[in-house]
Amino acid sequence: MKDFKKDDANGTVAAGNDYDVIVVGAGIAGLTSAAYTAKAGYTTLLCEKSEKAGGLVGSFSRQGFTFDAGIRAFENSGIVFPMLAQLGIELEFVNNPVVIGIEDAQMTLTGVASLAAYAAMLSAKFPENQAEITVIIDEIRKVTGYMEVLYGIENPLFMDLTMDKDYLFKTLLPWLLKYQVNIRKAQKLSEPIEDYLRRFTKNQALIDVIIQHFFEKMPTFFALSYFGLYSDYSYPIGGTGRLVTALSDFIAAHQGELALSTEISQIDLKTQRVTTRDGRRFGYRELIWCGDMKTLYNAVDFGEQGEPDQQVREQQQKIRENRGGDSILTLYLGVKLAPAYFARRCGPHCFYTPSKAGLSAIQSEPWQVVLADPARSASEKQTALEAWVREYLALTTYEISCPALRDPALAPAGKTGVIVSTLMDYRLVKAIAEAGWYPAFKTLCEEQMMAVLENSVFPGLIRQVEQRFSSTPLTIERLTGNLGGAITGWAFRVEATAGKLPAVNQFRKIAKTIETPLLHISQAGQWTFSPSGLPVSILTGKLAADGVIKRLEKMGRAGQSGADSGGRR
Repeated sequence: MKDFKKDDANGTVAAGNDYDVIVVGAGIAGLTSAAYTAKAGYTTLLCEKSEKAGGLVGSFSRQGFTFDAGIRAFENSGIVFPMLAQLGIELEFVNNPVVIGIEDAQMTLTGVASLAAYAAMLSAKFPENQAEITVIIDEIRKVTGYMEVLYGIENPLFMDLTMDKDYLFKTLLPWLLKYQVNIRKAQKLSEPIEDYLRRFTKNQALIDVIIQHFFEKMPTFFALSYFGLYSDYSYPIGGTGRLVTALSDFIAAHQGELALSTEISQIDLKTQRVTTRDGRRFGYRELIWCGDMKTLYNAVDFGEQGEPDQQVREQQQKIRENRGGDSILTLYLGVKLAPAYFARRCGPHCFYTPSKAGLSAIQSEPWQVVLADPARSASEKQTALEAWVREYLALTTYEISCPALRDPALAPAGKTGVIVSTLMDYRLVKAIAEAGWYPAFKTLCEEQMMAVLENSVFPGLIRQVEQRFSSTPLTIERLTGNLGGAITGWAFRVEATAGKLPAVNQFRKIAKTIETPLLHISQAGQWTFSPSGLPVSILTGKLAADGVIKRLEKMGRAGQSGADSGGRR
Protein backbone atom coordinates (compact mmCIF):
# COMPACT_ATOMS: atom_id res chain seq x y z
CA MET A 1 0.00 0.00 0.00
CA LYS A 2 1.10 3.53 -0.63
CA ASP A 3 2.30 5.80 2.14
CA PHE A 4 -0.26 8.58 2.50
CA LYS A 5 1.95 11.36 3.82
CA LYS A 6 1.21 14.94 2.83
CA ASP A 7 3.33 16.75 0.28
CA ASP A 8 4.72 19.79 2.11
CA ALA A 9 4.35 22.03 -0.93
CA ASN A 10 0.65 21.76 -1.58
CA GLY A 11 -0.88 19.55 1.12
CA THR A 12 -1.86 16.79 -1.27
CA VAL A 13 -0.57 13.34 -2.03
CA ALA A 14 2.28 13.85 -4.44
CA ALA A 15 1.22 11.18 -6.96
CA GLY A 16 -1.59 8.81 -7.80
CA ASN A 17 -4.35 10.85 -6.21
CA ASP A 18 -7.05 10.12 -8.82
CA TYR A 19 -9.00 6.87 -8.52
CA ASP A 20 -11.72 4.99 -10.29
CA VAL A 21 -13.37 4.36 -6.92
CA ILE A 22 -13.06 5.97 -3.51
CA VAL A 23 -14.68 4.11 -0.63
CA VAL A 24 -15.20 6.08 2.58
CA GLY A 25 -15.30 4.09 5.81
CA ALA A 26 -13.25 0.93 6.37
CA GLY A 27 -15.81 -0.98 8.37
CA ILE A 28 -16.95 -4.33 7.01
CA ALA A 29 -19.15 -2.73 4.33
CA GLY A 30 -16.30 -0.53 3.11
CA LEU A 31 -13.79 -3.38 3.18
CA THR A 32 -16.22 -5.51 1.17
CA SER A 33 -16.86 -2.81 -1.44
CA ALA A 34 -13.15 -2.03 -1.81
CA ALA A 35 -12.26 -5.72 -2.08
CA TYR A 36 -14.64 -6.25 -4.99
CA THR A 37 -13.80 -3.04 -6.91
CA ALA A 38 -10.06 -3.73 -6.51
CA LYS A 39 -10.58 -7.34 -7.56
CA ALA A 40 -12.31 -6.09 -10.70
CA GLY A 41 -9.17 -4.14 -11.57
CA TYR A 42 -10.32 -0.62 -10.74
CA THR A 43 -8.00 1.73 -8.87
CA THR A 44 -9.51 1.89 -5.41
CA LEU A 45 -8.78 4.08 -2.39
CA LEU A 46 -10.35 3.12 0.94
CA CYS A 47 -10.37 6.04 3.41
CA GLU A 48 -10.79 5.51 7.15
CA LYS A 49 -10.91 8.29 9.76
CA SER A 50 -9.64 6.04 12.56
CA GLU A 51 -6.17 4.60 13.07
CA LYS A 52 -7.52 1.07 12.51
CA ALA A 53 -9.81 -0.49 9.95
CA GLY A 54 -12.78 -2.63 10.92
CA GLY A 55 -15.23 -0.27 12.58
CA LEU A 56 -17.40 -2.39 14.86
CA VAL A 57 -15.41 -5.52 14.00
CA GLY A 58 -11.96 -6.03 15.44
CA SER A 59 -9.70 -7.51 18.09
CA PHE A 60 -7.01 -6.06 20.31
CA SER A 61 -4.54 -7.43 22.86
CA ARG A 62 -3.73 -6.22 26.35
CA GLN A 63 -1.30 -7.90 28.76
CA GLY A 64 -1.52 -11.21 26.94
CA PHE A 65 -5.31 -11.29 26.56
CA THR A 66 -6.99 -10.86 23.18
CA PHE A 67 -10.41 -9.20 23.30
CA ASP A 68 -12.99 -8.58 20.58
CA ALA A 69 -13.72 -4.88 20.39
CA GLY A 70 -17.11 -5.05 18.73
CA ILE A 71 -19.10 -7.99 17.41
CA ARG A 72 -18.51 -11.19 19.43
CA ALA A 73 -19.08 -13.76 16.67
CA PHE A 74 -20.20 -13.92 13.04
CA GLU A 75 -23.67 -14.86 11.87
CA ASN A 76 -23.18 -16.48 8.46
CA SER A 77 -26.73 -16.00 7.09
CA GLY A 78 -25.67 -17.46 3.75
CA ILE A 79 -23.46 -14.40 3.21
CA VAL A 80 -20.20 -14.40 5.20
CA PHE A 81 -18.82 -17.77 4.09
CA PRO A 82 -19.89 -17.39 0.42
CA MET A 83 -18.26 -13.95 0.31
CA LEU A 84 -14.97 -15.33 1.61
CA ALA A 85 -15.13 -18.25 -0.81
CA GLN A 86 -15.84 -15.96 -3.77
CA LEU A 87 -12.84 -13.79 -2.90
CA GLY A 88 -10.65 -16.84 -2.28
CA ILE A 89 -9.99 -15.87 1.34
CA GLU A 90 -9.33 -18.75 3.71
CA LEU A 91 -10.06 -18.29 7.40
CA GLU A 92 -10.40 -21.00 10.02
CA PHE A 93 -13.68 -20.90 11.94
CA VAL A 94 -15.02 -22.86 14.88
CA ASN A 95 -18.61 -23.34 15.91
CA ASN A 96 -19.90 -20.71 18.32
CA PRO A 97 -22.63 -22.19 20.54
CA VAL A 98 -24.87 -19.61 22.21
CA VAL A 99 -26.14 -20.18 25.75
CA ILE A 100 -29.14 -18.46 27.30
CA GLY A 101 -29.09 -18.25 31.09
CA ILE A 102 -31.62 -17.01 33.64
CA GLU A 103 -30.47 -16.88 37.26
CA ASP A 104 -29.22 -20.44 38.02
CA ALA A 105 -30.56 -22.09 34.84
CA GLN A 106 -29.14 -22.25 31.34
CA MET A 107 -29.57 -23.98 27.99
CA THR A 108 -27.74 -24.02 24.65
CA LEU A 109 -29.51 -22.92 21.48
CA THR A 110 -28.81 -25.37 18.67
CA GLY A 111 -31.65 -24.44 16.37
CA VAL A 112 -35.41 -24.82 16.41
CA ALA A 113 -35.19 -28.23 18.11
CA SER A 114 -33.70 -26.62 21.23
CA LEU A 115 -36.72 -24.35 21.72
CA ALA A 116 -38.28 -27.09 23.84
CA ALA A 117 -35.43 -26.69 26.33
CA TYR A 118 -35.88 -22.92 26.26
CA ALA A 119 -39.59 -23.32 26.94
CA ALA A 120 -38.81 -25.65 29.85
CA MET A 121 -36.42 -23.10 31.37
CA LEU A 122 -38.96 -20.30 31.06
CA SER A 123 -41.70 -22.51 32.52
CA ALA A 124 -39.52 -23.37 35.50
CA LYS A 125 -39.01 -19.67 36.20
CA PHE A 126 -42.61 -18.65 35.44
CA PRO A 127 -44.75 -21.74 36.28
CA GLU A 128 -47.96 -19.70 36.35
CA ASN A 129 -47.45 -18.78 32.68
CA GLN A 130 -46.79 -22.20 31.14
CA ALA A 131 -49.71 -22.05 28.70
CA GLU A 132 -48.68 -18.58 27.52
CA ILE A 133 -45.06 -19.71 27.13
CA THR A 134 -46.22 -22.58 24.91
CA VAL A 135 -48.01 -20.12 22.60
CA ILE A 136 -44.98 -17.79 22.52
CA ILE A 137 -42.66 -20.67 21.61
CA ASP A 138 -45.02 -21.60 18.77
CA GLU A 139 -44.74 -18.02 17.50
CA ILE A 140 -40.95 -18.24 17.65
CA ARG A 141 -41.03 -21.46 15.62
CA LYS A 142 -43.28 -19.83 13.03
CA VAL A 143 -41.12 -16.75 12.58
CA THR A 144 -37.93 -18.80 12.58
CA GLY A 145 -39.39 -20.83 9.74
CA TYR A 146 -40.07 -17.67 7.74
CA MET A 147 -36.55 -16.36 8.22
CA GLU A 148 -34.86 -19.70 7.55
CA VAL A 149 -36.08 -19.30 3.99
CA LEU A 150 -34.36 -15.94 3.79
CA TYR A 151 -31.02 -17.25 5.06
CA GLY A 152 -31.44 -20.90 4.10
CA ILE A 153 -29.16 -20.92 1.04
CA GLU A 154 -25.91 -19.32 0.01
CA ASN A 155 -26.83 -15.84 -1.15
CA PRO A 156 -26.92 -15.80 -4.97
CA LEU A 157 -25.10 -12.45 -5.00
CA PHE A 158 -21.95 -14.35 -4.07
CA MET A 159 -22.42 -17.19 -6.56
CA ASP A 160 -21.37 -17.45 -10.22
CA LEU A 161 -24.70 -18.55 -11.65
CA THR A 162 -23.34 -18.90 -15.18
CA MET A 163 -20.93 -21.59 -13.99
CA ASP A 164 -23.14 -23.43 -11.51
CA LYS A 165 -26.25 -24.48 -13.44
CA ASP A 166 -27.09 -27.14 -10.88
CA TYR A 167 -27.31 -24.51 -8.13
CA LEU A 168 -29.37 -22.25 -10.39
CA PHE A 169 -32.07 -24.76 -11.26
CA LYS A 170 -32.14 -27.06 -8.23
CA THR A 171 -31.55 -24.56 -5.44
CA LEU A 172 -32.03 -20.94 -6.41
CA LEU A 173 -35.23 -21.06 -8.48
CA PRO A 174 -37.20 -23.21 -5.96
CA TRP A 175 -35.89 -20.96 -3.18
CA LEU A 176 -37.10 -17.81 -4.94
CA LEU A 177 -40.66 -19.11 -4.95
CA LYS A 178 -40.57 -19.82 -1.20
CA TYR A 179 -38.83 -16.50 -0.55
CA GLN A 180 -41.58 -14.42 -2.14
CA VAL A 181 -44.21 -16.07 0.06
CA ASN A 182 -42.33 -16.15 3.35
CA ILE A 183 -40.73 -12.71 3.21
CA ARG A 184 -44.17 -11.11 2.92
CA LYS A 185 -45.39 -13.08 5.93
CA ALA A 186 -42.35 -12.05 7.94
CA GLN A 187 -42.55 -8.41 6.90
CA LYS A 188 -46.09 -8.18 8.29
CA LEU A 189 -44.60 -8.81 11.75
CA SER A 190 -42.88 -5.45 11.89
CA GLU A 191 -44.32 -4.13 15.15
CA PRO A 192 -41.92 -3.86 18.14
CA ILE A 193 -41.28 -7.20 19.79
CA GLU A 194 -42.41 -6.02 23.23
CA ASP A 195 -45.82 -4.96 21.82
CA TYR A 196 -46.21 -8.23 19.96
CA LEU A 197 -45.56 -10.39 23.03
CA ARG A 198 -48.19 -8.49 25.01
CA ARG A 199 -50.77 -10.20 22.79
CA PHE A 200 -49.90 -13.49 24.47
CA THR A 201 -49.04 -12.62 28.09
CA LYS A 202 -49.58 -9.84 30.61
CA ASN A 203 -46.59 -10.91 32.68
CA GLN A 204 -44.15 -8.07 32.03
CA ALA A 205 -41.30 -9.87 33.79
CA LEU A 206 -41.67 -12.80 31.38
CA ILE A 207 -41.66 -10.40 28.44
CA ASP A 208 -38.58 -8.66 29.85
CA VAL A 209 -36.62 -11.87 30.21
CA ILE A 210 -37.37 -12.85 26.61
CA ILE A 211 -36.60 -9.48 25.00
CA GLN A 212 -33.84 -7.92 27.13
CA HIS A 213 -31.06 -9.09 24.83
CA PHE A 214 -32.81 -7.51 21.83
CA PHE A 215 -32.53 -3.85 20.85
CA GLU A 216 -35.25 -1.38 21.77
CA LYS A 217 -38.32 -1.68 19.56
CA MET A 218 -36.70 -4.34 17.40
CA PRO A 219 -39.18 -5.60 14.79
CA THR A 220 -40.81 -8.86 15.81
CA PHE A 221 -39.74 -10.85 12.73
CA PHE A 222 -36.11 -9.88 13.27
CA ALA A 223 -36.08 -10.44 17.03
CA LEU A 224 -37.73 -13.86 17.09
CA SER A 225 -35.65 -15.11 14.17
CA TYR A 226 -32.55 -14.90 16.35
CA PHE A 227 -33.58 -18.03 18.19
CA GLY A 228 -32.81 -19.84 14.95
CA LEU A 229 -29.90 -17.66 13.83
CA TYR A 230 -27.91 -18.13 17.04
CA SER A 231 -27.06 -21.65 15.88
CA ASP A 232 -25.57 -20.10 12.71
CA TYR A 233 -22.83 -18.27 14.61
CA SER A 234 -19.13 -19.00 14.04
CA TYR A 235 -15.91 -17.60 15.47
CA PRO A 236 -12.67 -17.07 13.54
CA ILE A 237 -9.49 -18.52 15.01
CA GLY A 238 -7.41 -15.55 16.12
CA GLY A 239 -10.38 -13.35 17.01
CA THR A 240 -12.96 -11.38 15.05
CA GLY A 241 -10.23 -9.02 13.82
CA ARG A 242 -8.97 -11.78 11.52
CA LEU A 243 -11.77 -10.92 9.08
CA VAL A 244 -10.61 -7.30 8.96
CA THR A 245 -6.98 -8.32 8.41
CA ALA A 246 -7.92 -10.79 5.67
CA LEU A 247 -9.98 -8.25 3.74
CA SER A 248 -7.32 -5.55 4.15
CA ASP A 249 -4.65 -7.92 2.86
CA PHE A 250 -6.85 -8.88 -0.08
CA ILE A 251 -7.32 -5.24 -1.06
CA ALA A 252 -3.57 -4.62 -0.87
CA ALA A 253 -2.84 -7.71 -2.96
CA HIS A 254 -5.10 -6.36 -5.69
CA GLN A 255 -3.43 -2.94 -5.78
CA GLY A 256 -6.06 -1.25 -3.66
CA GLU A 257 -4.93 1.38 -1.17
CA LEU A 258 -6.01 1.89 2.44
CA ALA A 259 -5.60 5.37 3.91
CA LEU A 260 -5.97 5.27 7.70
CA SER A 261 -6.37 8.43 9.80
CA THR A 262 -7.93 9.96 6.69
CA GLU A 263 -11.19 11.73 7.46
CA ILE A 264 -13.18 13.03 4.51
CA SER A 265 -14.48 16.50 5.37
CA GLN A 266 -15.73 17.68 1.97
CA ILE A 267 -17.10 16.14 -1.23
CA ASP A 268 -17.19 18.37 -4.31
CA LEU A 269 -19.94 16.95 -6.50
CA LYS A 270 -19.01 19.07 -9.53
CA THR A 271 -15.30 18.23 -9.70
CA GLN A 272 -15.71 14.75 -8.17
CA ARG A 273 -13.01 15.30 -5.59
CA VAL A 274 -12.87 14.71 -1.86
CA THR A 275 -10.89 16.75 0.63
CA THR A 276 -9.57 15.33 3.88
CA ARG A 277 -9.60 17.07 7.24
CA ASP A 278 -5.86 17.77 6.87
CA GLY A 279 -6.15 19.19 3.35
CA ARG A 280 -5.34 16.29 1.02
CA ARG A 281 -7.46 15.93 -2.13
CA PHE A 282 -8.37 12.86 -4.16
CA GLY A 283 -10.38 12.56 -7.37
CA TYR A 284 -12.90 9.81 -8.06
CA ARG A 285 -15.11 8.51 -10.84
CA GLU A 286 -17.41 6.77 -8.38
CA LEU A 287 -17.65 7.12 -4.60
CA ILE A 288 -19.12 4.62 -2.14
CA TRP A 289 -19.97 6.04 1.28
CA CYS A 290 -19.84 3.41 4.03
CA GLY A 291 -19.89 5.66 7.08
CA ASP A 292 -22.41 7.55 9.18
CA MET A 293 -25.10 8.96 6.88
CA LYS A 294 -25.31 12.28 8.71
CA THR A 295 -21.61 12.84 8.06
CA LEU A 296 -22.12 12.20 4.34
CA TYR A 297 -24.66 14.96 3.92
CA ASN A 298 -22.63 17.35 6.07
CA ALA A 299 -19.61 16.77 3.81
CA VAL A 300 -21.32 17.41 0.46
CA ASP A 301 -20.47 20.68 -1.31
CA PHE A 302 -23.24 21.57 -3.76
CA GLY A 303 -21.00 24.07 -5.59
CA GLU A 304 -22.50 26.88 -7.62
CA GLN A 305 -25.97 25.45 -7.11
CA GLY A 306 -25.59 26.33 -3.44
CA GLU A 307 -28.76 24.56 -2.35
CA PRO A 308 -29.62 20.85 -2.46
CA ASP A 309 -32.59 19.80 -4.55
CA GLN A 310 -35.87 18.55 -3.13
CA GLN A 311 -34.85 14.89 -2.98
CA VAL A 312 -31.68 15.71 -1.05
CA ARG A 313 -33.55 18.04 1.33
CA GLU A 314 -36.06 15.30 2.10
CA GLN A 315 -33.27 12.89 2.97
CA GLN A 316 -31.54 15.49 5.13
CA GLN A 317 -34.79 16.06 7.01
CA LYS A 318 -35.21 12.34 7.68
CA ILE A 319 -31.68 12.20 9.05
CA ARG A 320 -32.34 15.15 11.38
CA GLU A 321 -35.57 13.61 12.66
CA ASN A 322 -34.10 10.20 13.47
CA ARG A 323 -31.42 9.03 15.87
CA GLY A 324 -28.90 6.25 16.02
CA GLY A 325 -29.90 2.90 17.44
CA ASP A 326 -28.92 1.29 20.72
CA SER A 327 -25.41 1.32 22.06
CA ILE A 328 -23.60 -0.76 24.65
CA LEU A 329 -21.50 -0.59 27.78
CA THR A 330 -18.72 -3.19 27.83
CA LEU A 331 -16.56 -4.47 30.67
CA TYR A 332 -13.30 -6.23 29.77
CA LEU A 333 -11.76 -8.54 32.36
CA GLY A 334 -8.49 -10.45 32.49
CA VAL A 335 -9.18 -13.20 35.02
CA LYS A 336 -6.88 -15.65 36.83
CA LEU A 337 -9.37 -18.47 36.33
CA ALA A 338 -8.98 -21.26 33.78
CA PRO A 339 -11.33 -21.40 30.78
CA ALA A 340 -12.92 -24.54 32.25
CA TYR A 341 -14.41 -22.41 35.04
CA PHE A 342 -16.32 -20.32 32.48
CA ALA A 343 -17.13 -23.29 30.23
CA ARG A 344 -19.25 -24.73 33.05
CA ARG A 345 -21.03 -21.47 33.83
CA CYS A 346 -21.63 -19.63 30.57
CA GLY A 347 -19.89 -21.34 27.65
CA PRO A 348 -18.02 -19.34 25.02
CA HIS A 349 -20.95 -17.01 24.24
CA CYS A 350 -23.88 -16.39 26.55
CA PHE A 351 -26.85 -14.10 27.10
CA TYR A 352 -27.33 -14.07 30.85
CA THR A 353 -30.11 -12.50 32.92
CA PRO A 354 -29.21 -12.43 36.64
CA SER A 355 -32.79 -11.85 37.83
CA LYS A 356 -36.11 -13.01 36.43
CA ALA A 357 -37.69 -9.82 37.80
CA GLY A 358 -36.73 -8.00 34.57
CA LEU A 359 -35.99 -4.36 33.94
CA SER A 360 -39.59 -3.32 34.53
CA ALA A 361 -38.95 -3.97 38.24
CA ILE A 362 -36.69 -0.91 38.57
CA GLN A 363 -38.01 1.18 41.49
CA SER A 364 -35.94 4.32 40.96
CA GLU A 365 -37.22 7.24 38.95
CA PRO A 366 -36.48 6.93 35.22
CA TRP A 367 -33.19 8.57 34.36
CA GLN A 368 -34.93 10.84 31.84
CA VAL A 369 -37.09 12.26 34.65
CA VAL A 370 -34.09 12.82 36.89
CA LEU A 371 -32.13 14.67 34.22
CA ALA A 372 -35.09 16.89 33.30
CA ASP A 373 -35.87 17.98 36.87
CA PRO A 374 -34.85 21.67 37.22
CA ALA A 375 -35.47 21.64 40.97
CA ARG A 376 -32.59 19.25 41.70
CA SER A 377 -29.00 20.24 42.18
CA ALA A 378 -26.21 18.58 40.22
CA SER A 379 -25.22 16.46 43.23
CA GLU A 380 -28.83 15.37 43.81
CA LYS A 381 -29.13 14.34 40.18
CA GLN A 382 -25.89 12.38 40.41
CA THR A 383 -27.10 10.51 43.50
CA ALA A 384 -30.42 9.65 41.87
CA LEU A 385 -28.78 8.54 38.62
CA GLU A 386 -26.28 6.36 40.50
CA ALA A 387 -29.20 4.59 42.19
CA TRP A 388 -30.89 4.04 38.83
CA VAL A 389 -27.70 2.70 37.21
CA ARG A 390 -27.15 0.22 40.06
CA GLU A 391 -30.69 -1.12 39.71
CA TYR A 392 -30.42 -1.28 35.94
CA LEU A 393 -27.18 -3.27 36.08
CA ALA A 394 -28.69 -5.69 38.60
CA LEU A 395 -31.66 -6.48 36.33
CA THR A 396 -30.40 -6.11 32.76
CA THR A 397 -29.31 -8.94 30.45
CA TYR A 398 -25.60 -9.38 29.72
CA GLU A 399 -23.87 -10.71 26.63
CA ILE A 400 -20.82 -12.61 27.89
CA SER A 401 -18.02 -13.76 25.59
CA CYS A 402 -14.88 -15.73 26.40
CA PRO A 403 -12.57 -15.76 23.35
CA ALA A 404 -10.20 -18.34 24.89
CA LEU A 405 -13.02 -20.91 24.99
CA ARG A 406 -12.98 -20.85 21.18
CA ASP A 407 -9.24 -20.29 20.67
CA PRO A 408 -6.99 -21.09 23.68
CA ALA A 409 -4.22 -18.90 22.23
CA LEU A 410 -6.27 -15.79 23.02
CA ALA A 411 -5.38 -15.80 26.73
CA PRO A 412 -2.36 -16.75 28.86
CA ALA A 413 -2.31 -20.35 30.06
CA GLY A 414 -4.68 -20.92 32.96
CA LYS A 415 -6.38 -17.55 32.51
CA THR A 416 -9.42 -16.21 30.65
CA GLY A 417 -10.37 -12.94 29.03
CA VAL A 418 -14.03 -12.15 29.62
CA ILE A 419 -16.10 -9.58 27.71
CA VAL A 420 -19.35 -8.49 29.36
CA SER A 421 -21.73 -6.13 27.55
CA THR A 422 -25.16 -4.69 28.15
CA LEU A 423 -27.35 -2.21 26.33
CA MET A 424 -26.80 1.38 27.48
CA ASP A 425 -28.51 4.55 26.26
CA TYR A 426 -26.11 7.00 24.66
CA ARG A 427 -28.16 9.98 25.82
CA LEU A 428 -27.75 9.01 29.47
CA VAL A 429 -23.98 8.60 29.20
CA LYS A 430 -23.65 11.82 27.21
CA ALA A 431 -25.53 13.76 29.90
CA ILE A 432 -23.35 12.21 32.61
CA ALA A 433 -20.21 13.20 30.73
CA GLU A 434 -21.47 16.76 30.31
CA ALA A 435 -22.19 16.88 34.05
CA GLY A 436 -18.55 16.03 34.75
CA TRP A 437 -18.75 12.63 36.42
CA TYR A 438 -18.03 10.31 33.50
CA PRO A 439 -14.94 8.66 35.14
CA ALA A 440 -16.95 8.00 38.31
CA PHE A 441 -19.77 6.57 36.22
CA LYS A 442 -17.41 4.13 34.52
CA THR A 443 -16.00 3.01 37.86
CA LEU A 444 -19.50 2.57 39.28
CA CYS A 445 -20.53 0.44 36.29
CA GLU A 446 -17.42 -1.75 36.41
CA GLU A 447 -17.77 -2.45 40.14
CA GLN A 448 -21.52 -3.04 39.99
CA MET A 449 -21.27 -5.39 37.01
CA MET A 450 -18.57 -7.44 38.72
CA ALA A 451 -20.64 -7.57 41.93
CA VAL A 452 -23.75 -8.74 40.07
CA LEU A 453 -21.81 -11.46 38.27
CA GLU A 454 -20.01 -12.58 41.45
CA ASN A 455 -23.33 -12.93 43.26
CA SER A 456 -24.88 -14.95 40.46
CA VAL A 457 -23.10 -16.81 37.69
CA PHE A 458 -19.41 -16.26 38.59
CA PRO A 459 -18.88 -16.81 42.35
CA GLY A 460 -15.40 -15.80 43.48
CA LEU A 461 -14.80 -13.68 40.38
CA ILE A 462 -13.70 -10.37 41.89
CA ARG A 463 -10.63 -11.65 43.74
CA GLN A 464 -9.38 -13.30 40.55
CA VAL A 465 -9.55 -10.21 38.32
CA GLU A 466 -6.07 -8.99 37.43
CA GLN A 467 -7.09 -6.31 34.93
CA ARG A 468 -10.30 -4.51 34.09
CA PHE A 469 -11.35 -1.64 31.85
CA SER A 470 -14.50 -0.59 30.04
CA SER A 471 -15.96 1.18 27.03
CA THR A 472 -19.19 3.14 26.74
CA PRO A 473 -21.38 4.53 23.95
CA LEU A 474 -19.09 7.57 23.94
CA THR A 475 -16.13 5.28 23.23
CA ILE A 476 -17.93 3.77 20.24
CA GLU A 477 -18.87 7.21 18.94
CA ARG A 478 -15.27 8.42 19.24
CA LEU A 479 -13.71 5.37 17.59
CA THR A 480 -16.23 4.77 14.79
CA GLY A 481 -17.88 8.14 14.24
CA ASN A 482 -21.30 6.48 14.55
CA LEU A 483 -24.11 8.84 15.47
CA GLY A 484 -24.96 8.27 19.14
CA GLY A 485 -22.53 5.36 19.40
CA ALA A 486 -25.06 3.27 17.45
CA ILE A 487 -24.13 -0.35 16.77
CA THR A 488 -26.98 -1.20 14.38
CA GLY A 489 -27.37 2.04 12.48
CA TRP A 490 -30.74 3.74 12.84
CA ALA A 491 -33.00 3.21 15.83
CA PHE A 492 -35.95 0.90 15.22
CA ARG A 493 -39.08 3.02 15.10
CA VAL A 494 -42.71 2.35 14.27
CA GLU A 495 -42.70 5.45 12.07
CA ALA A 496 -40.28 3.68 9.75
CA THR A 497 -43.21 1.85 8.19
CA ALA A 498 -44.52 5.24 7.04
CA GLY A 499 -41.32 5.94 5.12
CA LYS A 500 -39.81 8.31 7.67
CA LEU A 501 -36.63 6.33 8.26
CA PRO A 502 -33.66 7.49 6.11
CA ALA A 503 -32.95 3.89 5.15
CA VAL A 504 -34.63 0.96 3.42
CA ASN A 505 -36.35 -1.37 5.89
CA GLN A 506 -37.86 -4.10 3.71
CA PHE A 507 -35.84 -7.13 2.65
CA ARG A 508 -37.46 -7.33 -0.75
CA LYS A 509 -36.22 -3.78 -1.45
CA ILE A 510 -32.69 -4.29 -0.17
CA ALA A 511 -31.20 -3.67 -3.62
CA LYS A 512 -32.28 -0.03 -3.24
CA THR A 513 -30.12 0.45 -0.13
CA ILE A 514 -27.16 1.60 -2.24
CA GLU A 515 -29.03 4.45 -3.91
CA THR A 516 -28.52 8.11 -2.99
CA PRO A 517 -29.81 11.33 -4.58
CA LEU A 518 -26.18 12.44 -5.03
CA LEU A 519 -24.50 12.15 -8.44
CA HIS A 520 -21.82 9.41 -8.62
CA ILE A 521 -22.25 8.53 -4.93
CA SER A 522 -23.51 5.16 -3.73
CA GLN A 523 -23.81 4.01 -0.12
CA ALA A 524 -23.45 0.79 1.87
CA GLY A 525 -23.33 -0.44 5.45
CA GLN A 526 -25.41 -0.44 8.58
CA TRP A 527 -26.87 3.05 7.98
CA THR A 528 -28.48 2.02 4.69
CA PHE A 529 -30.83 -0.73 5.90
CA SER A 530 -32.82 -1.36 9.06
CA PRO A 531 -32.62 -3.75 10.85
CA SER A 532 -28.91 -4.06 10.21
CA GLY A 533 -25.94 -6.21 11.21
CA LEU A 534 -22.77 -7.79 9.87
CA PRO A 535 -24.38 -9.84 7.03
CA VAL A 536 -26.35 -6.80 5.84
CA SER A 537 -23.19 -4.68 5.88
CA ILE A 538 -21.42 -7.24 3.69
CA LEU A 539 -24.42 -7.63 1.41
CA THR A 540 -24.85 -3.89 0.85
CA GLY A 541 -21.10 -3.50 0.37
CA LYS A 542 -21.24 -6.09 -2.41
CA LEU A 543 -24.35 -4.50 -3.96
CA ALA A 544 -22.64 -1.10 -4.05
CA ALA A 545 -19.47 -2.54 -5.56
CA ASP A 546 -21.44 -4.41 -8.23
CA GLY A 547 -23.33 -1.25 -9.16
CA VAL A 548 -20.14 0.79 -9.42
CA ILE A 549 -18.35 -1.89 -11.44
CA LYS A 550 -21.27 -2.11 -13.86
CA ARG A 551 -21.24 1.66 -14.46
CA LEU A 552 -17.47 1.81 -14.87
CA GLU A 553 -17.54 -1.06 -17.32
CA LYS A 554 -20.19 0.78 -19.30
CA MET A 555 -18.01 3.88 -19.39
CA GLY A 556 -14.89 1.97 -20.31
CA ARG A 557 -11.91 1.58 -18.07
CA ALA A 558 -10.22 4.63 -19.55
CA GLY A 559 -13.45 6.50 -20.16
CA GLN A 560 -14.52 9.90 -19.08
CA SER A 561 -15.77 10.82 -15.62
CA GLY A 562 -18.11 13.70 -14.90
CA ALA A 563 -21.47 14.24 -16.55
CA ASP A 564 -20.90 11.58 -19.25
CA SER A 565 -20.84 8.76 -16.70
CA GLY A 566 -24.49 8.40 -15.94
CA GLY A 567 -27.36 9.69 -13.86
CA ARG A 568 -28.34 9.72 -10.26
CA ARG A 569 -28.82 6.68 -8.13
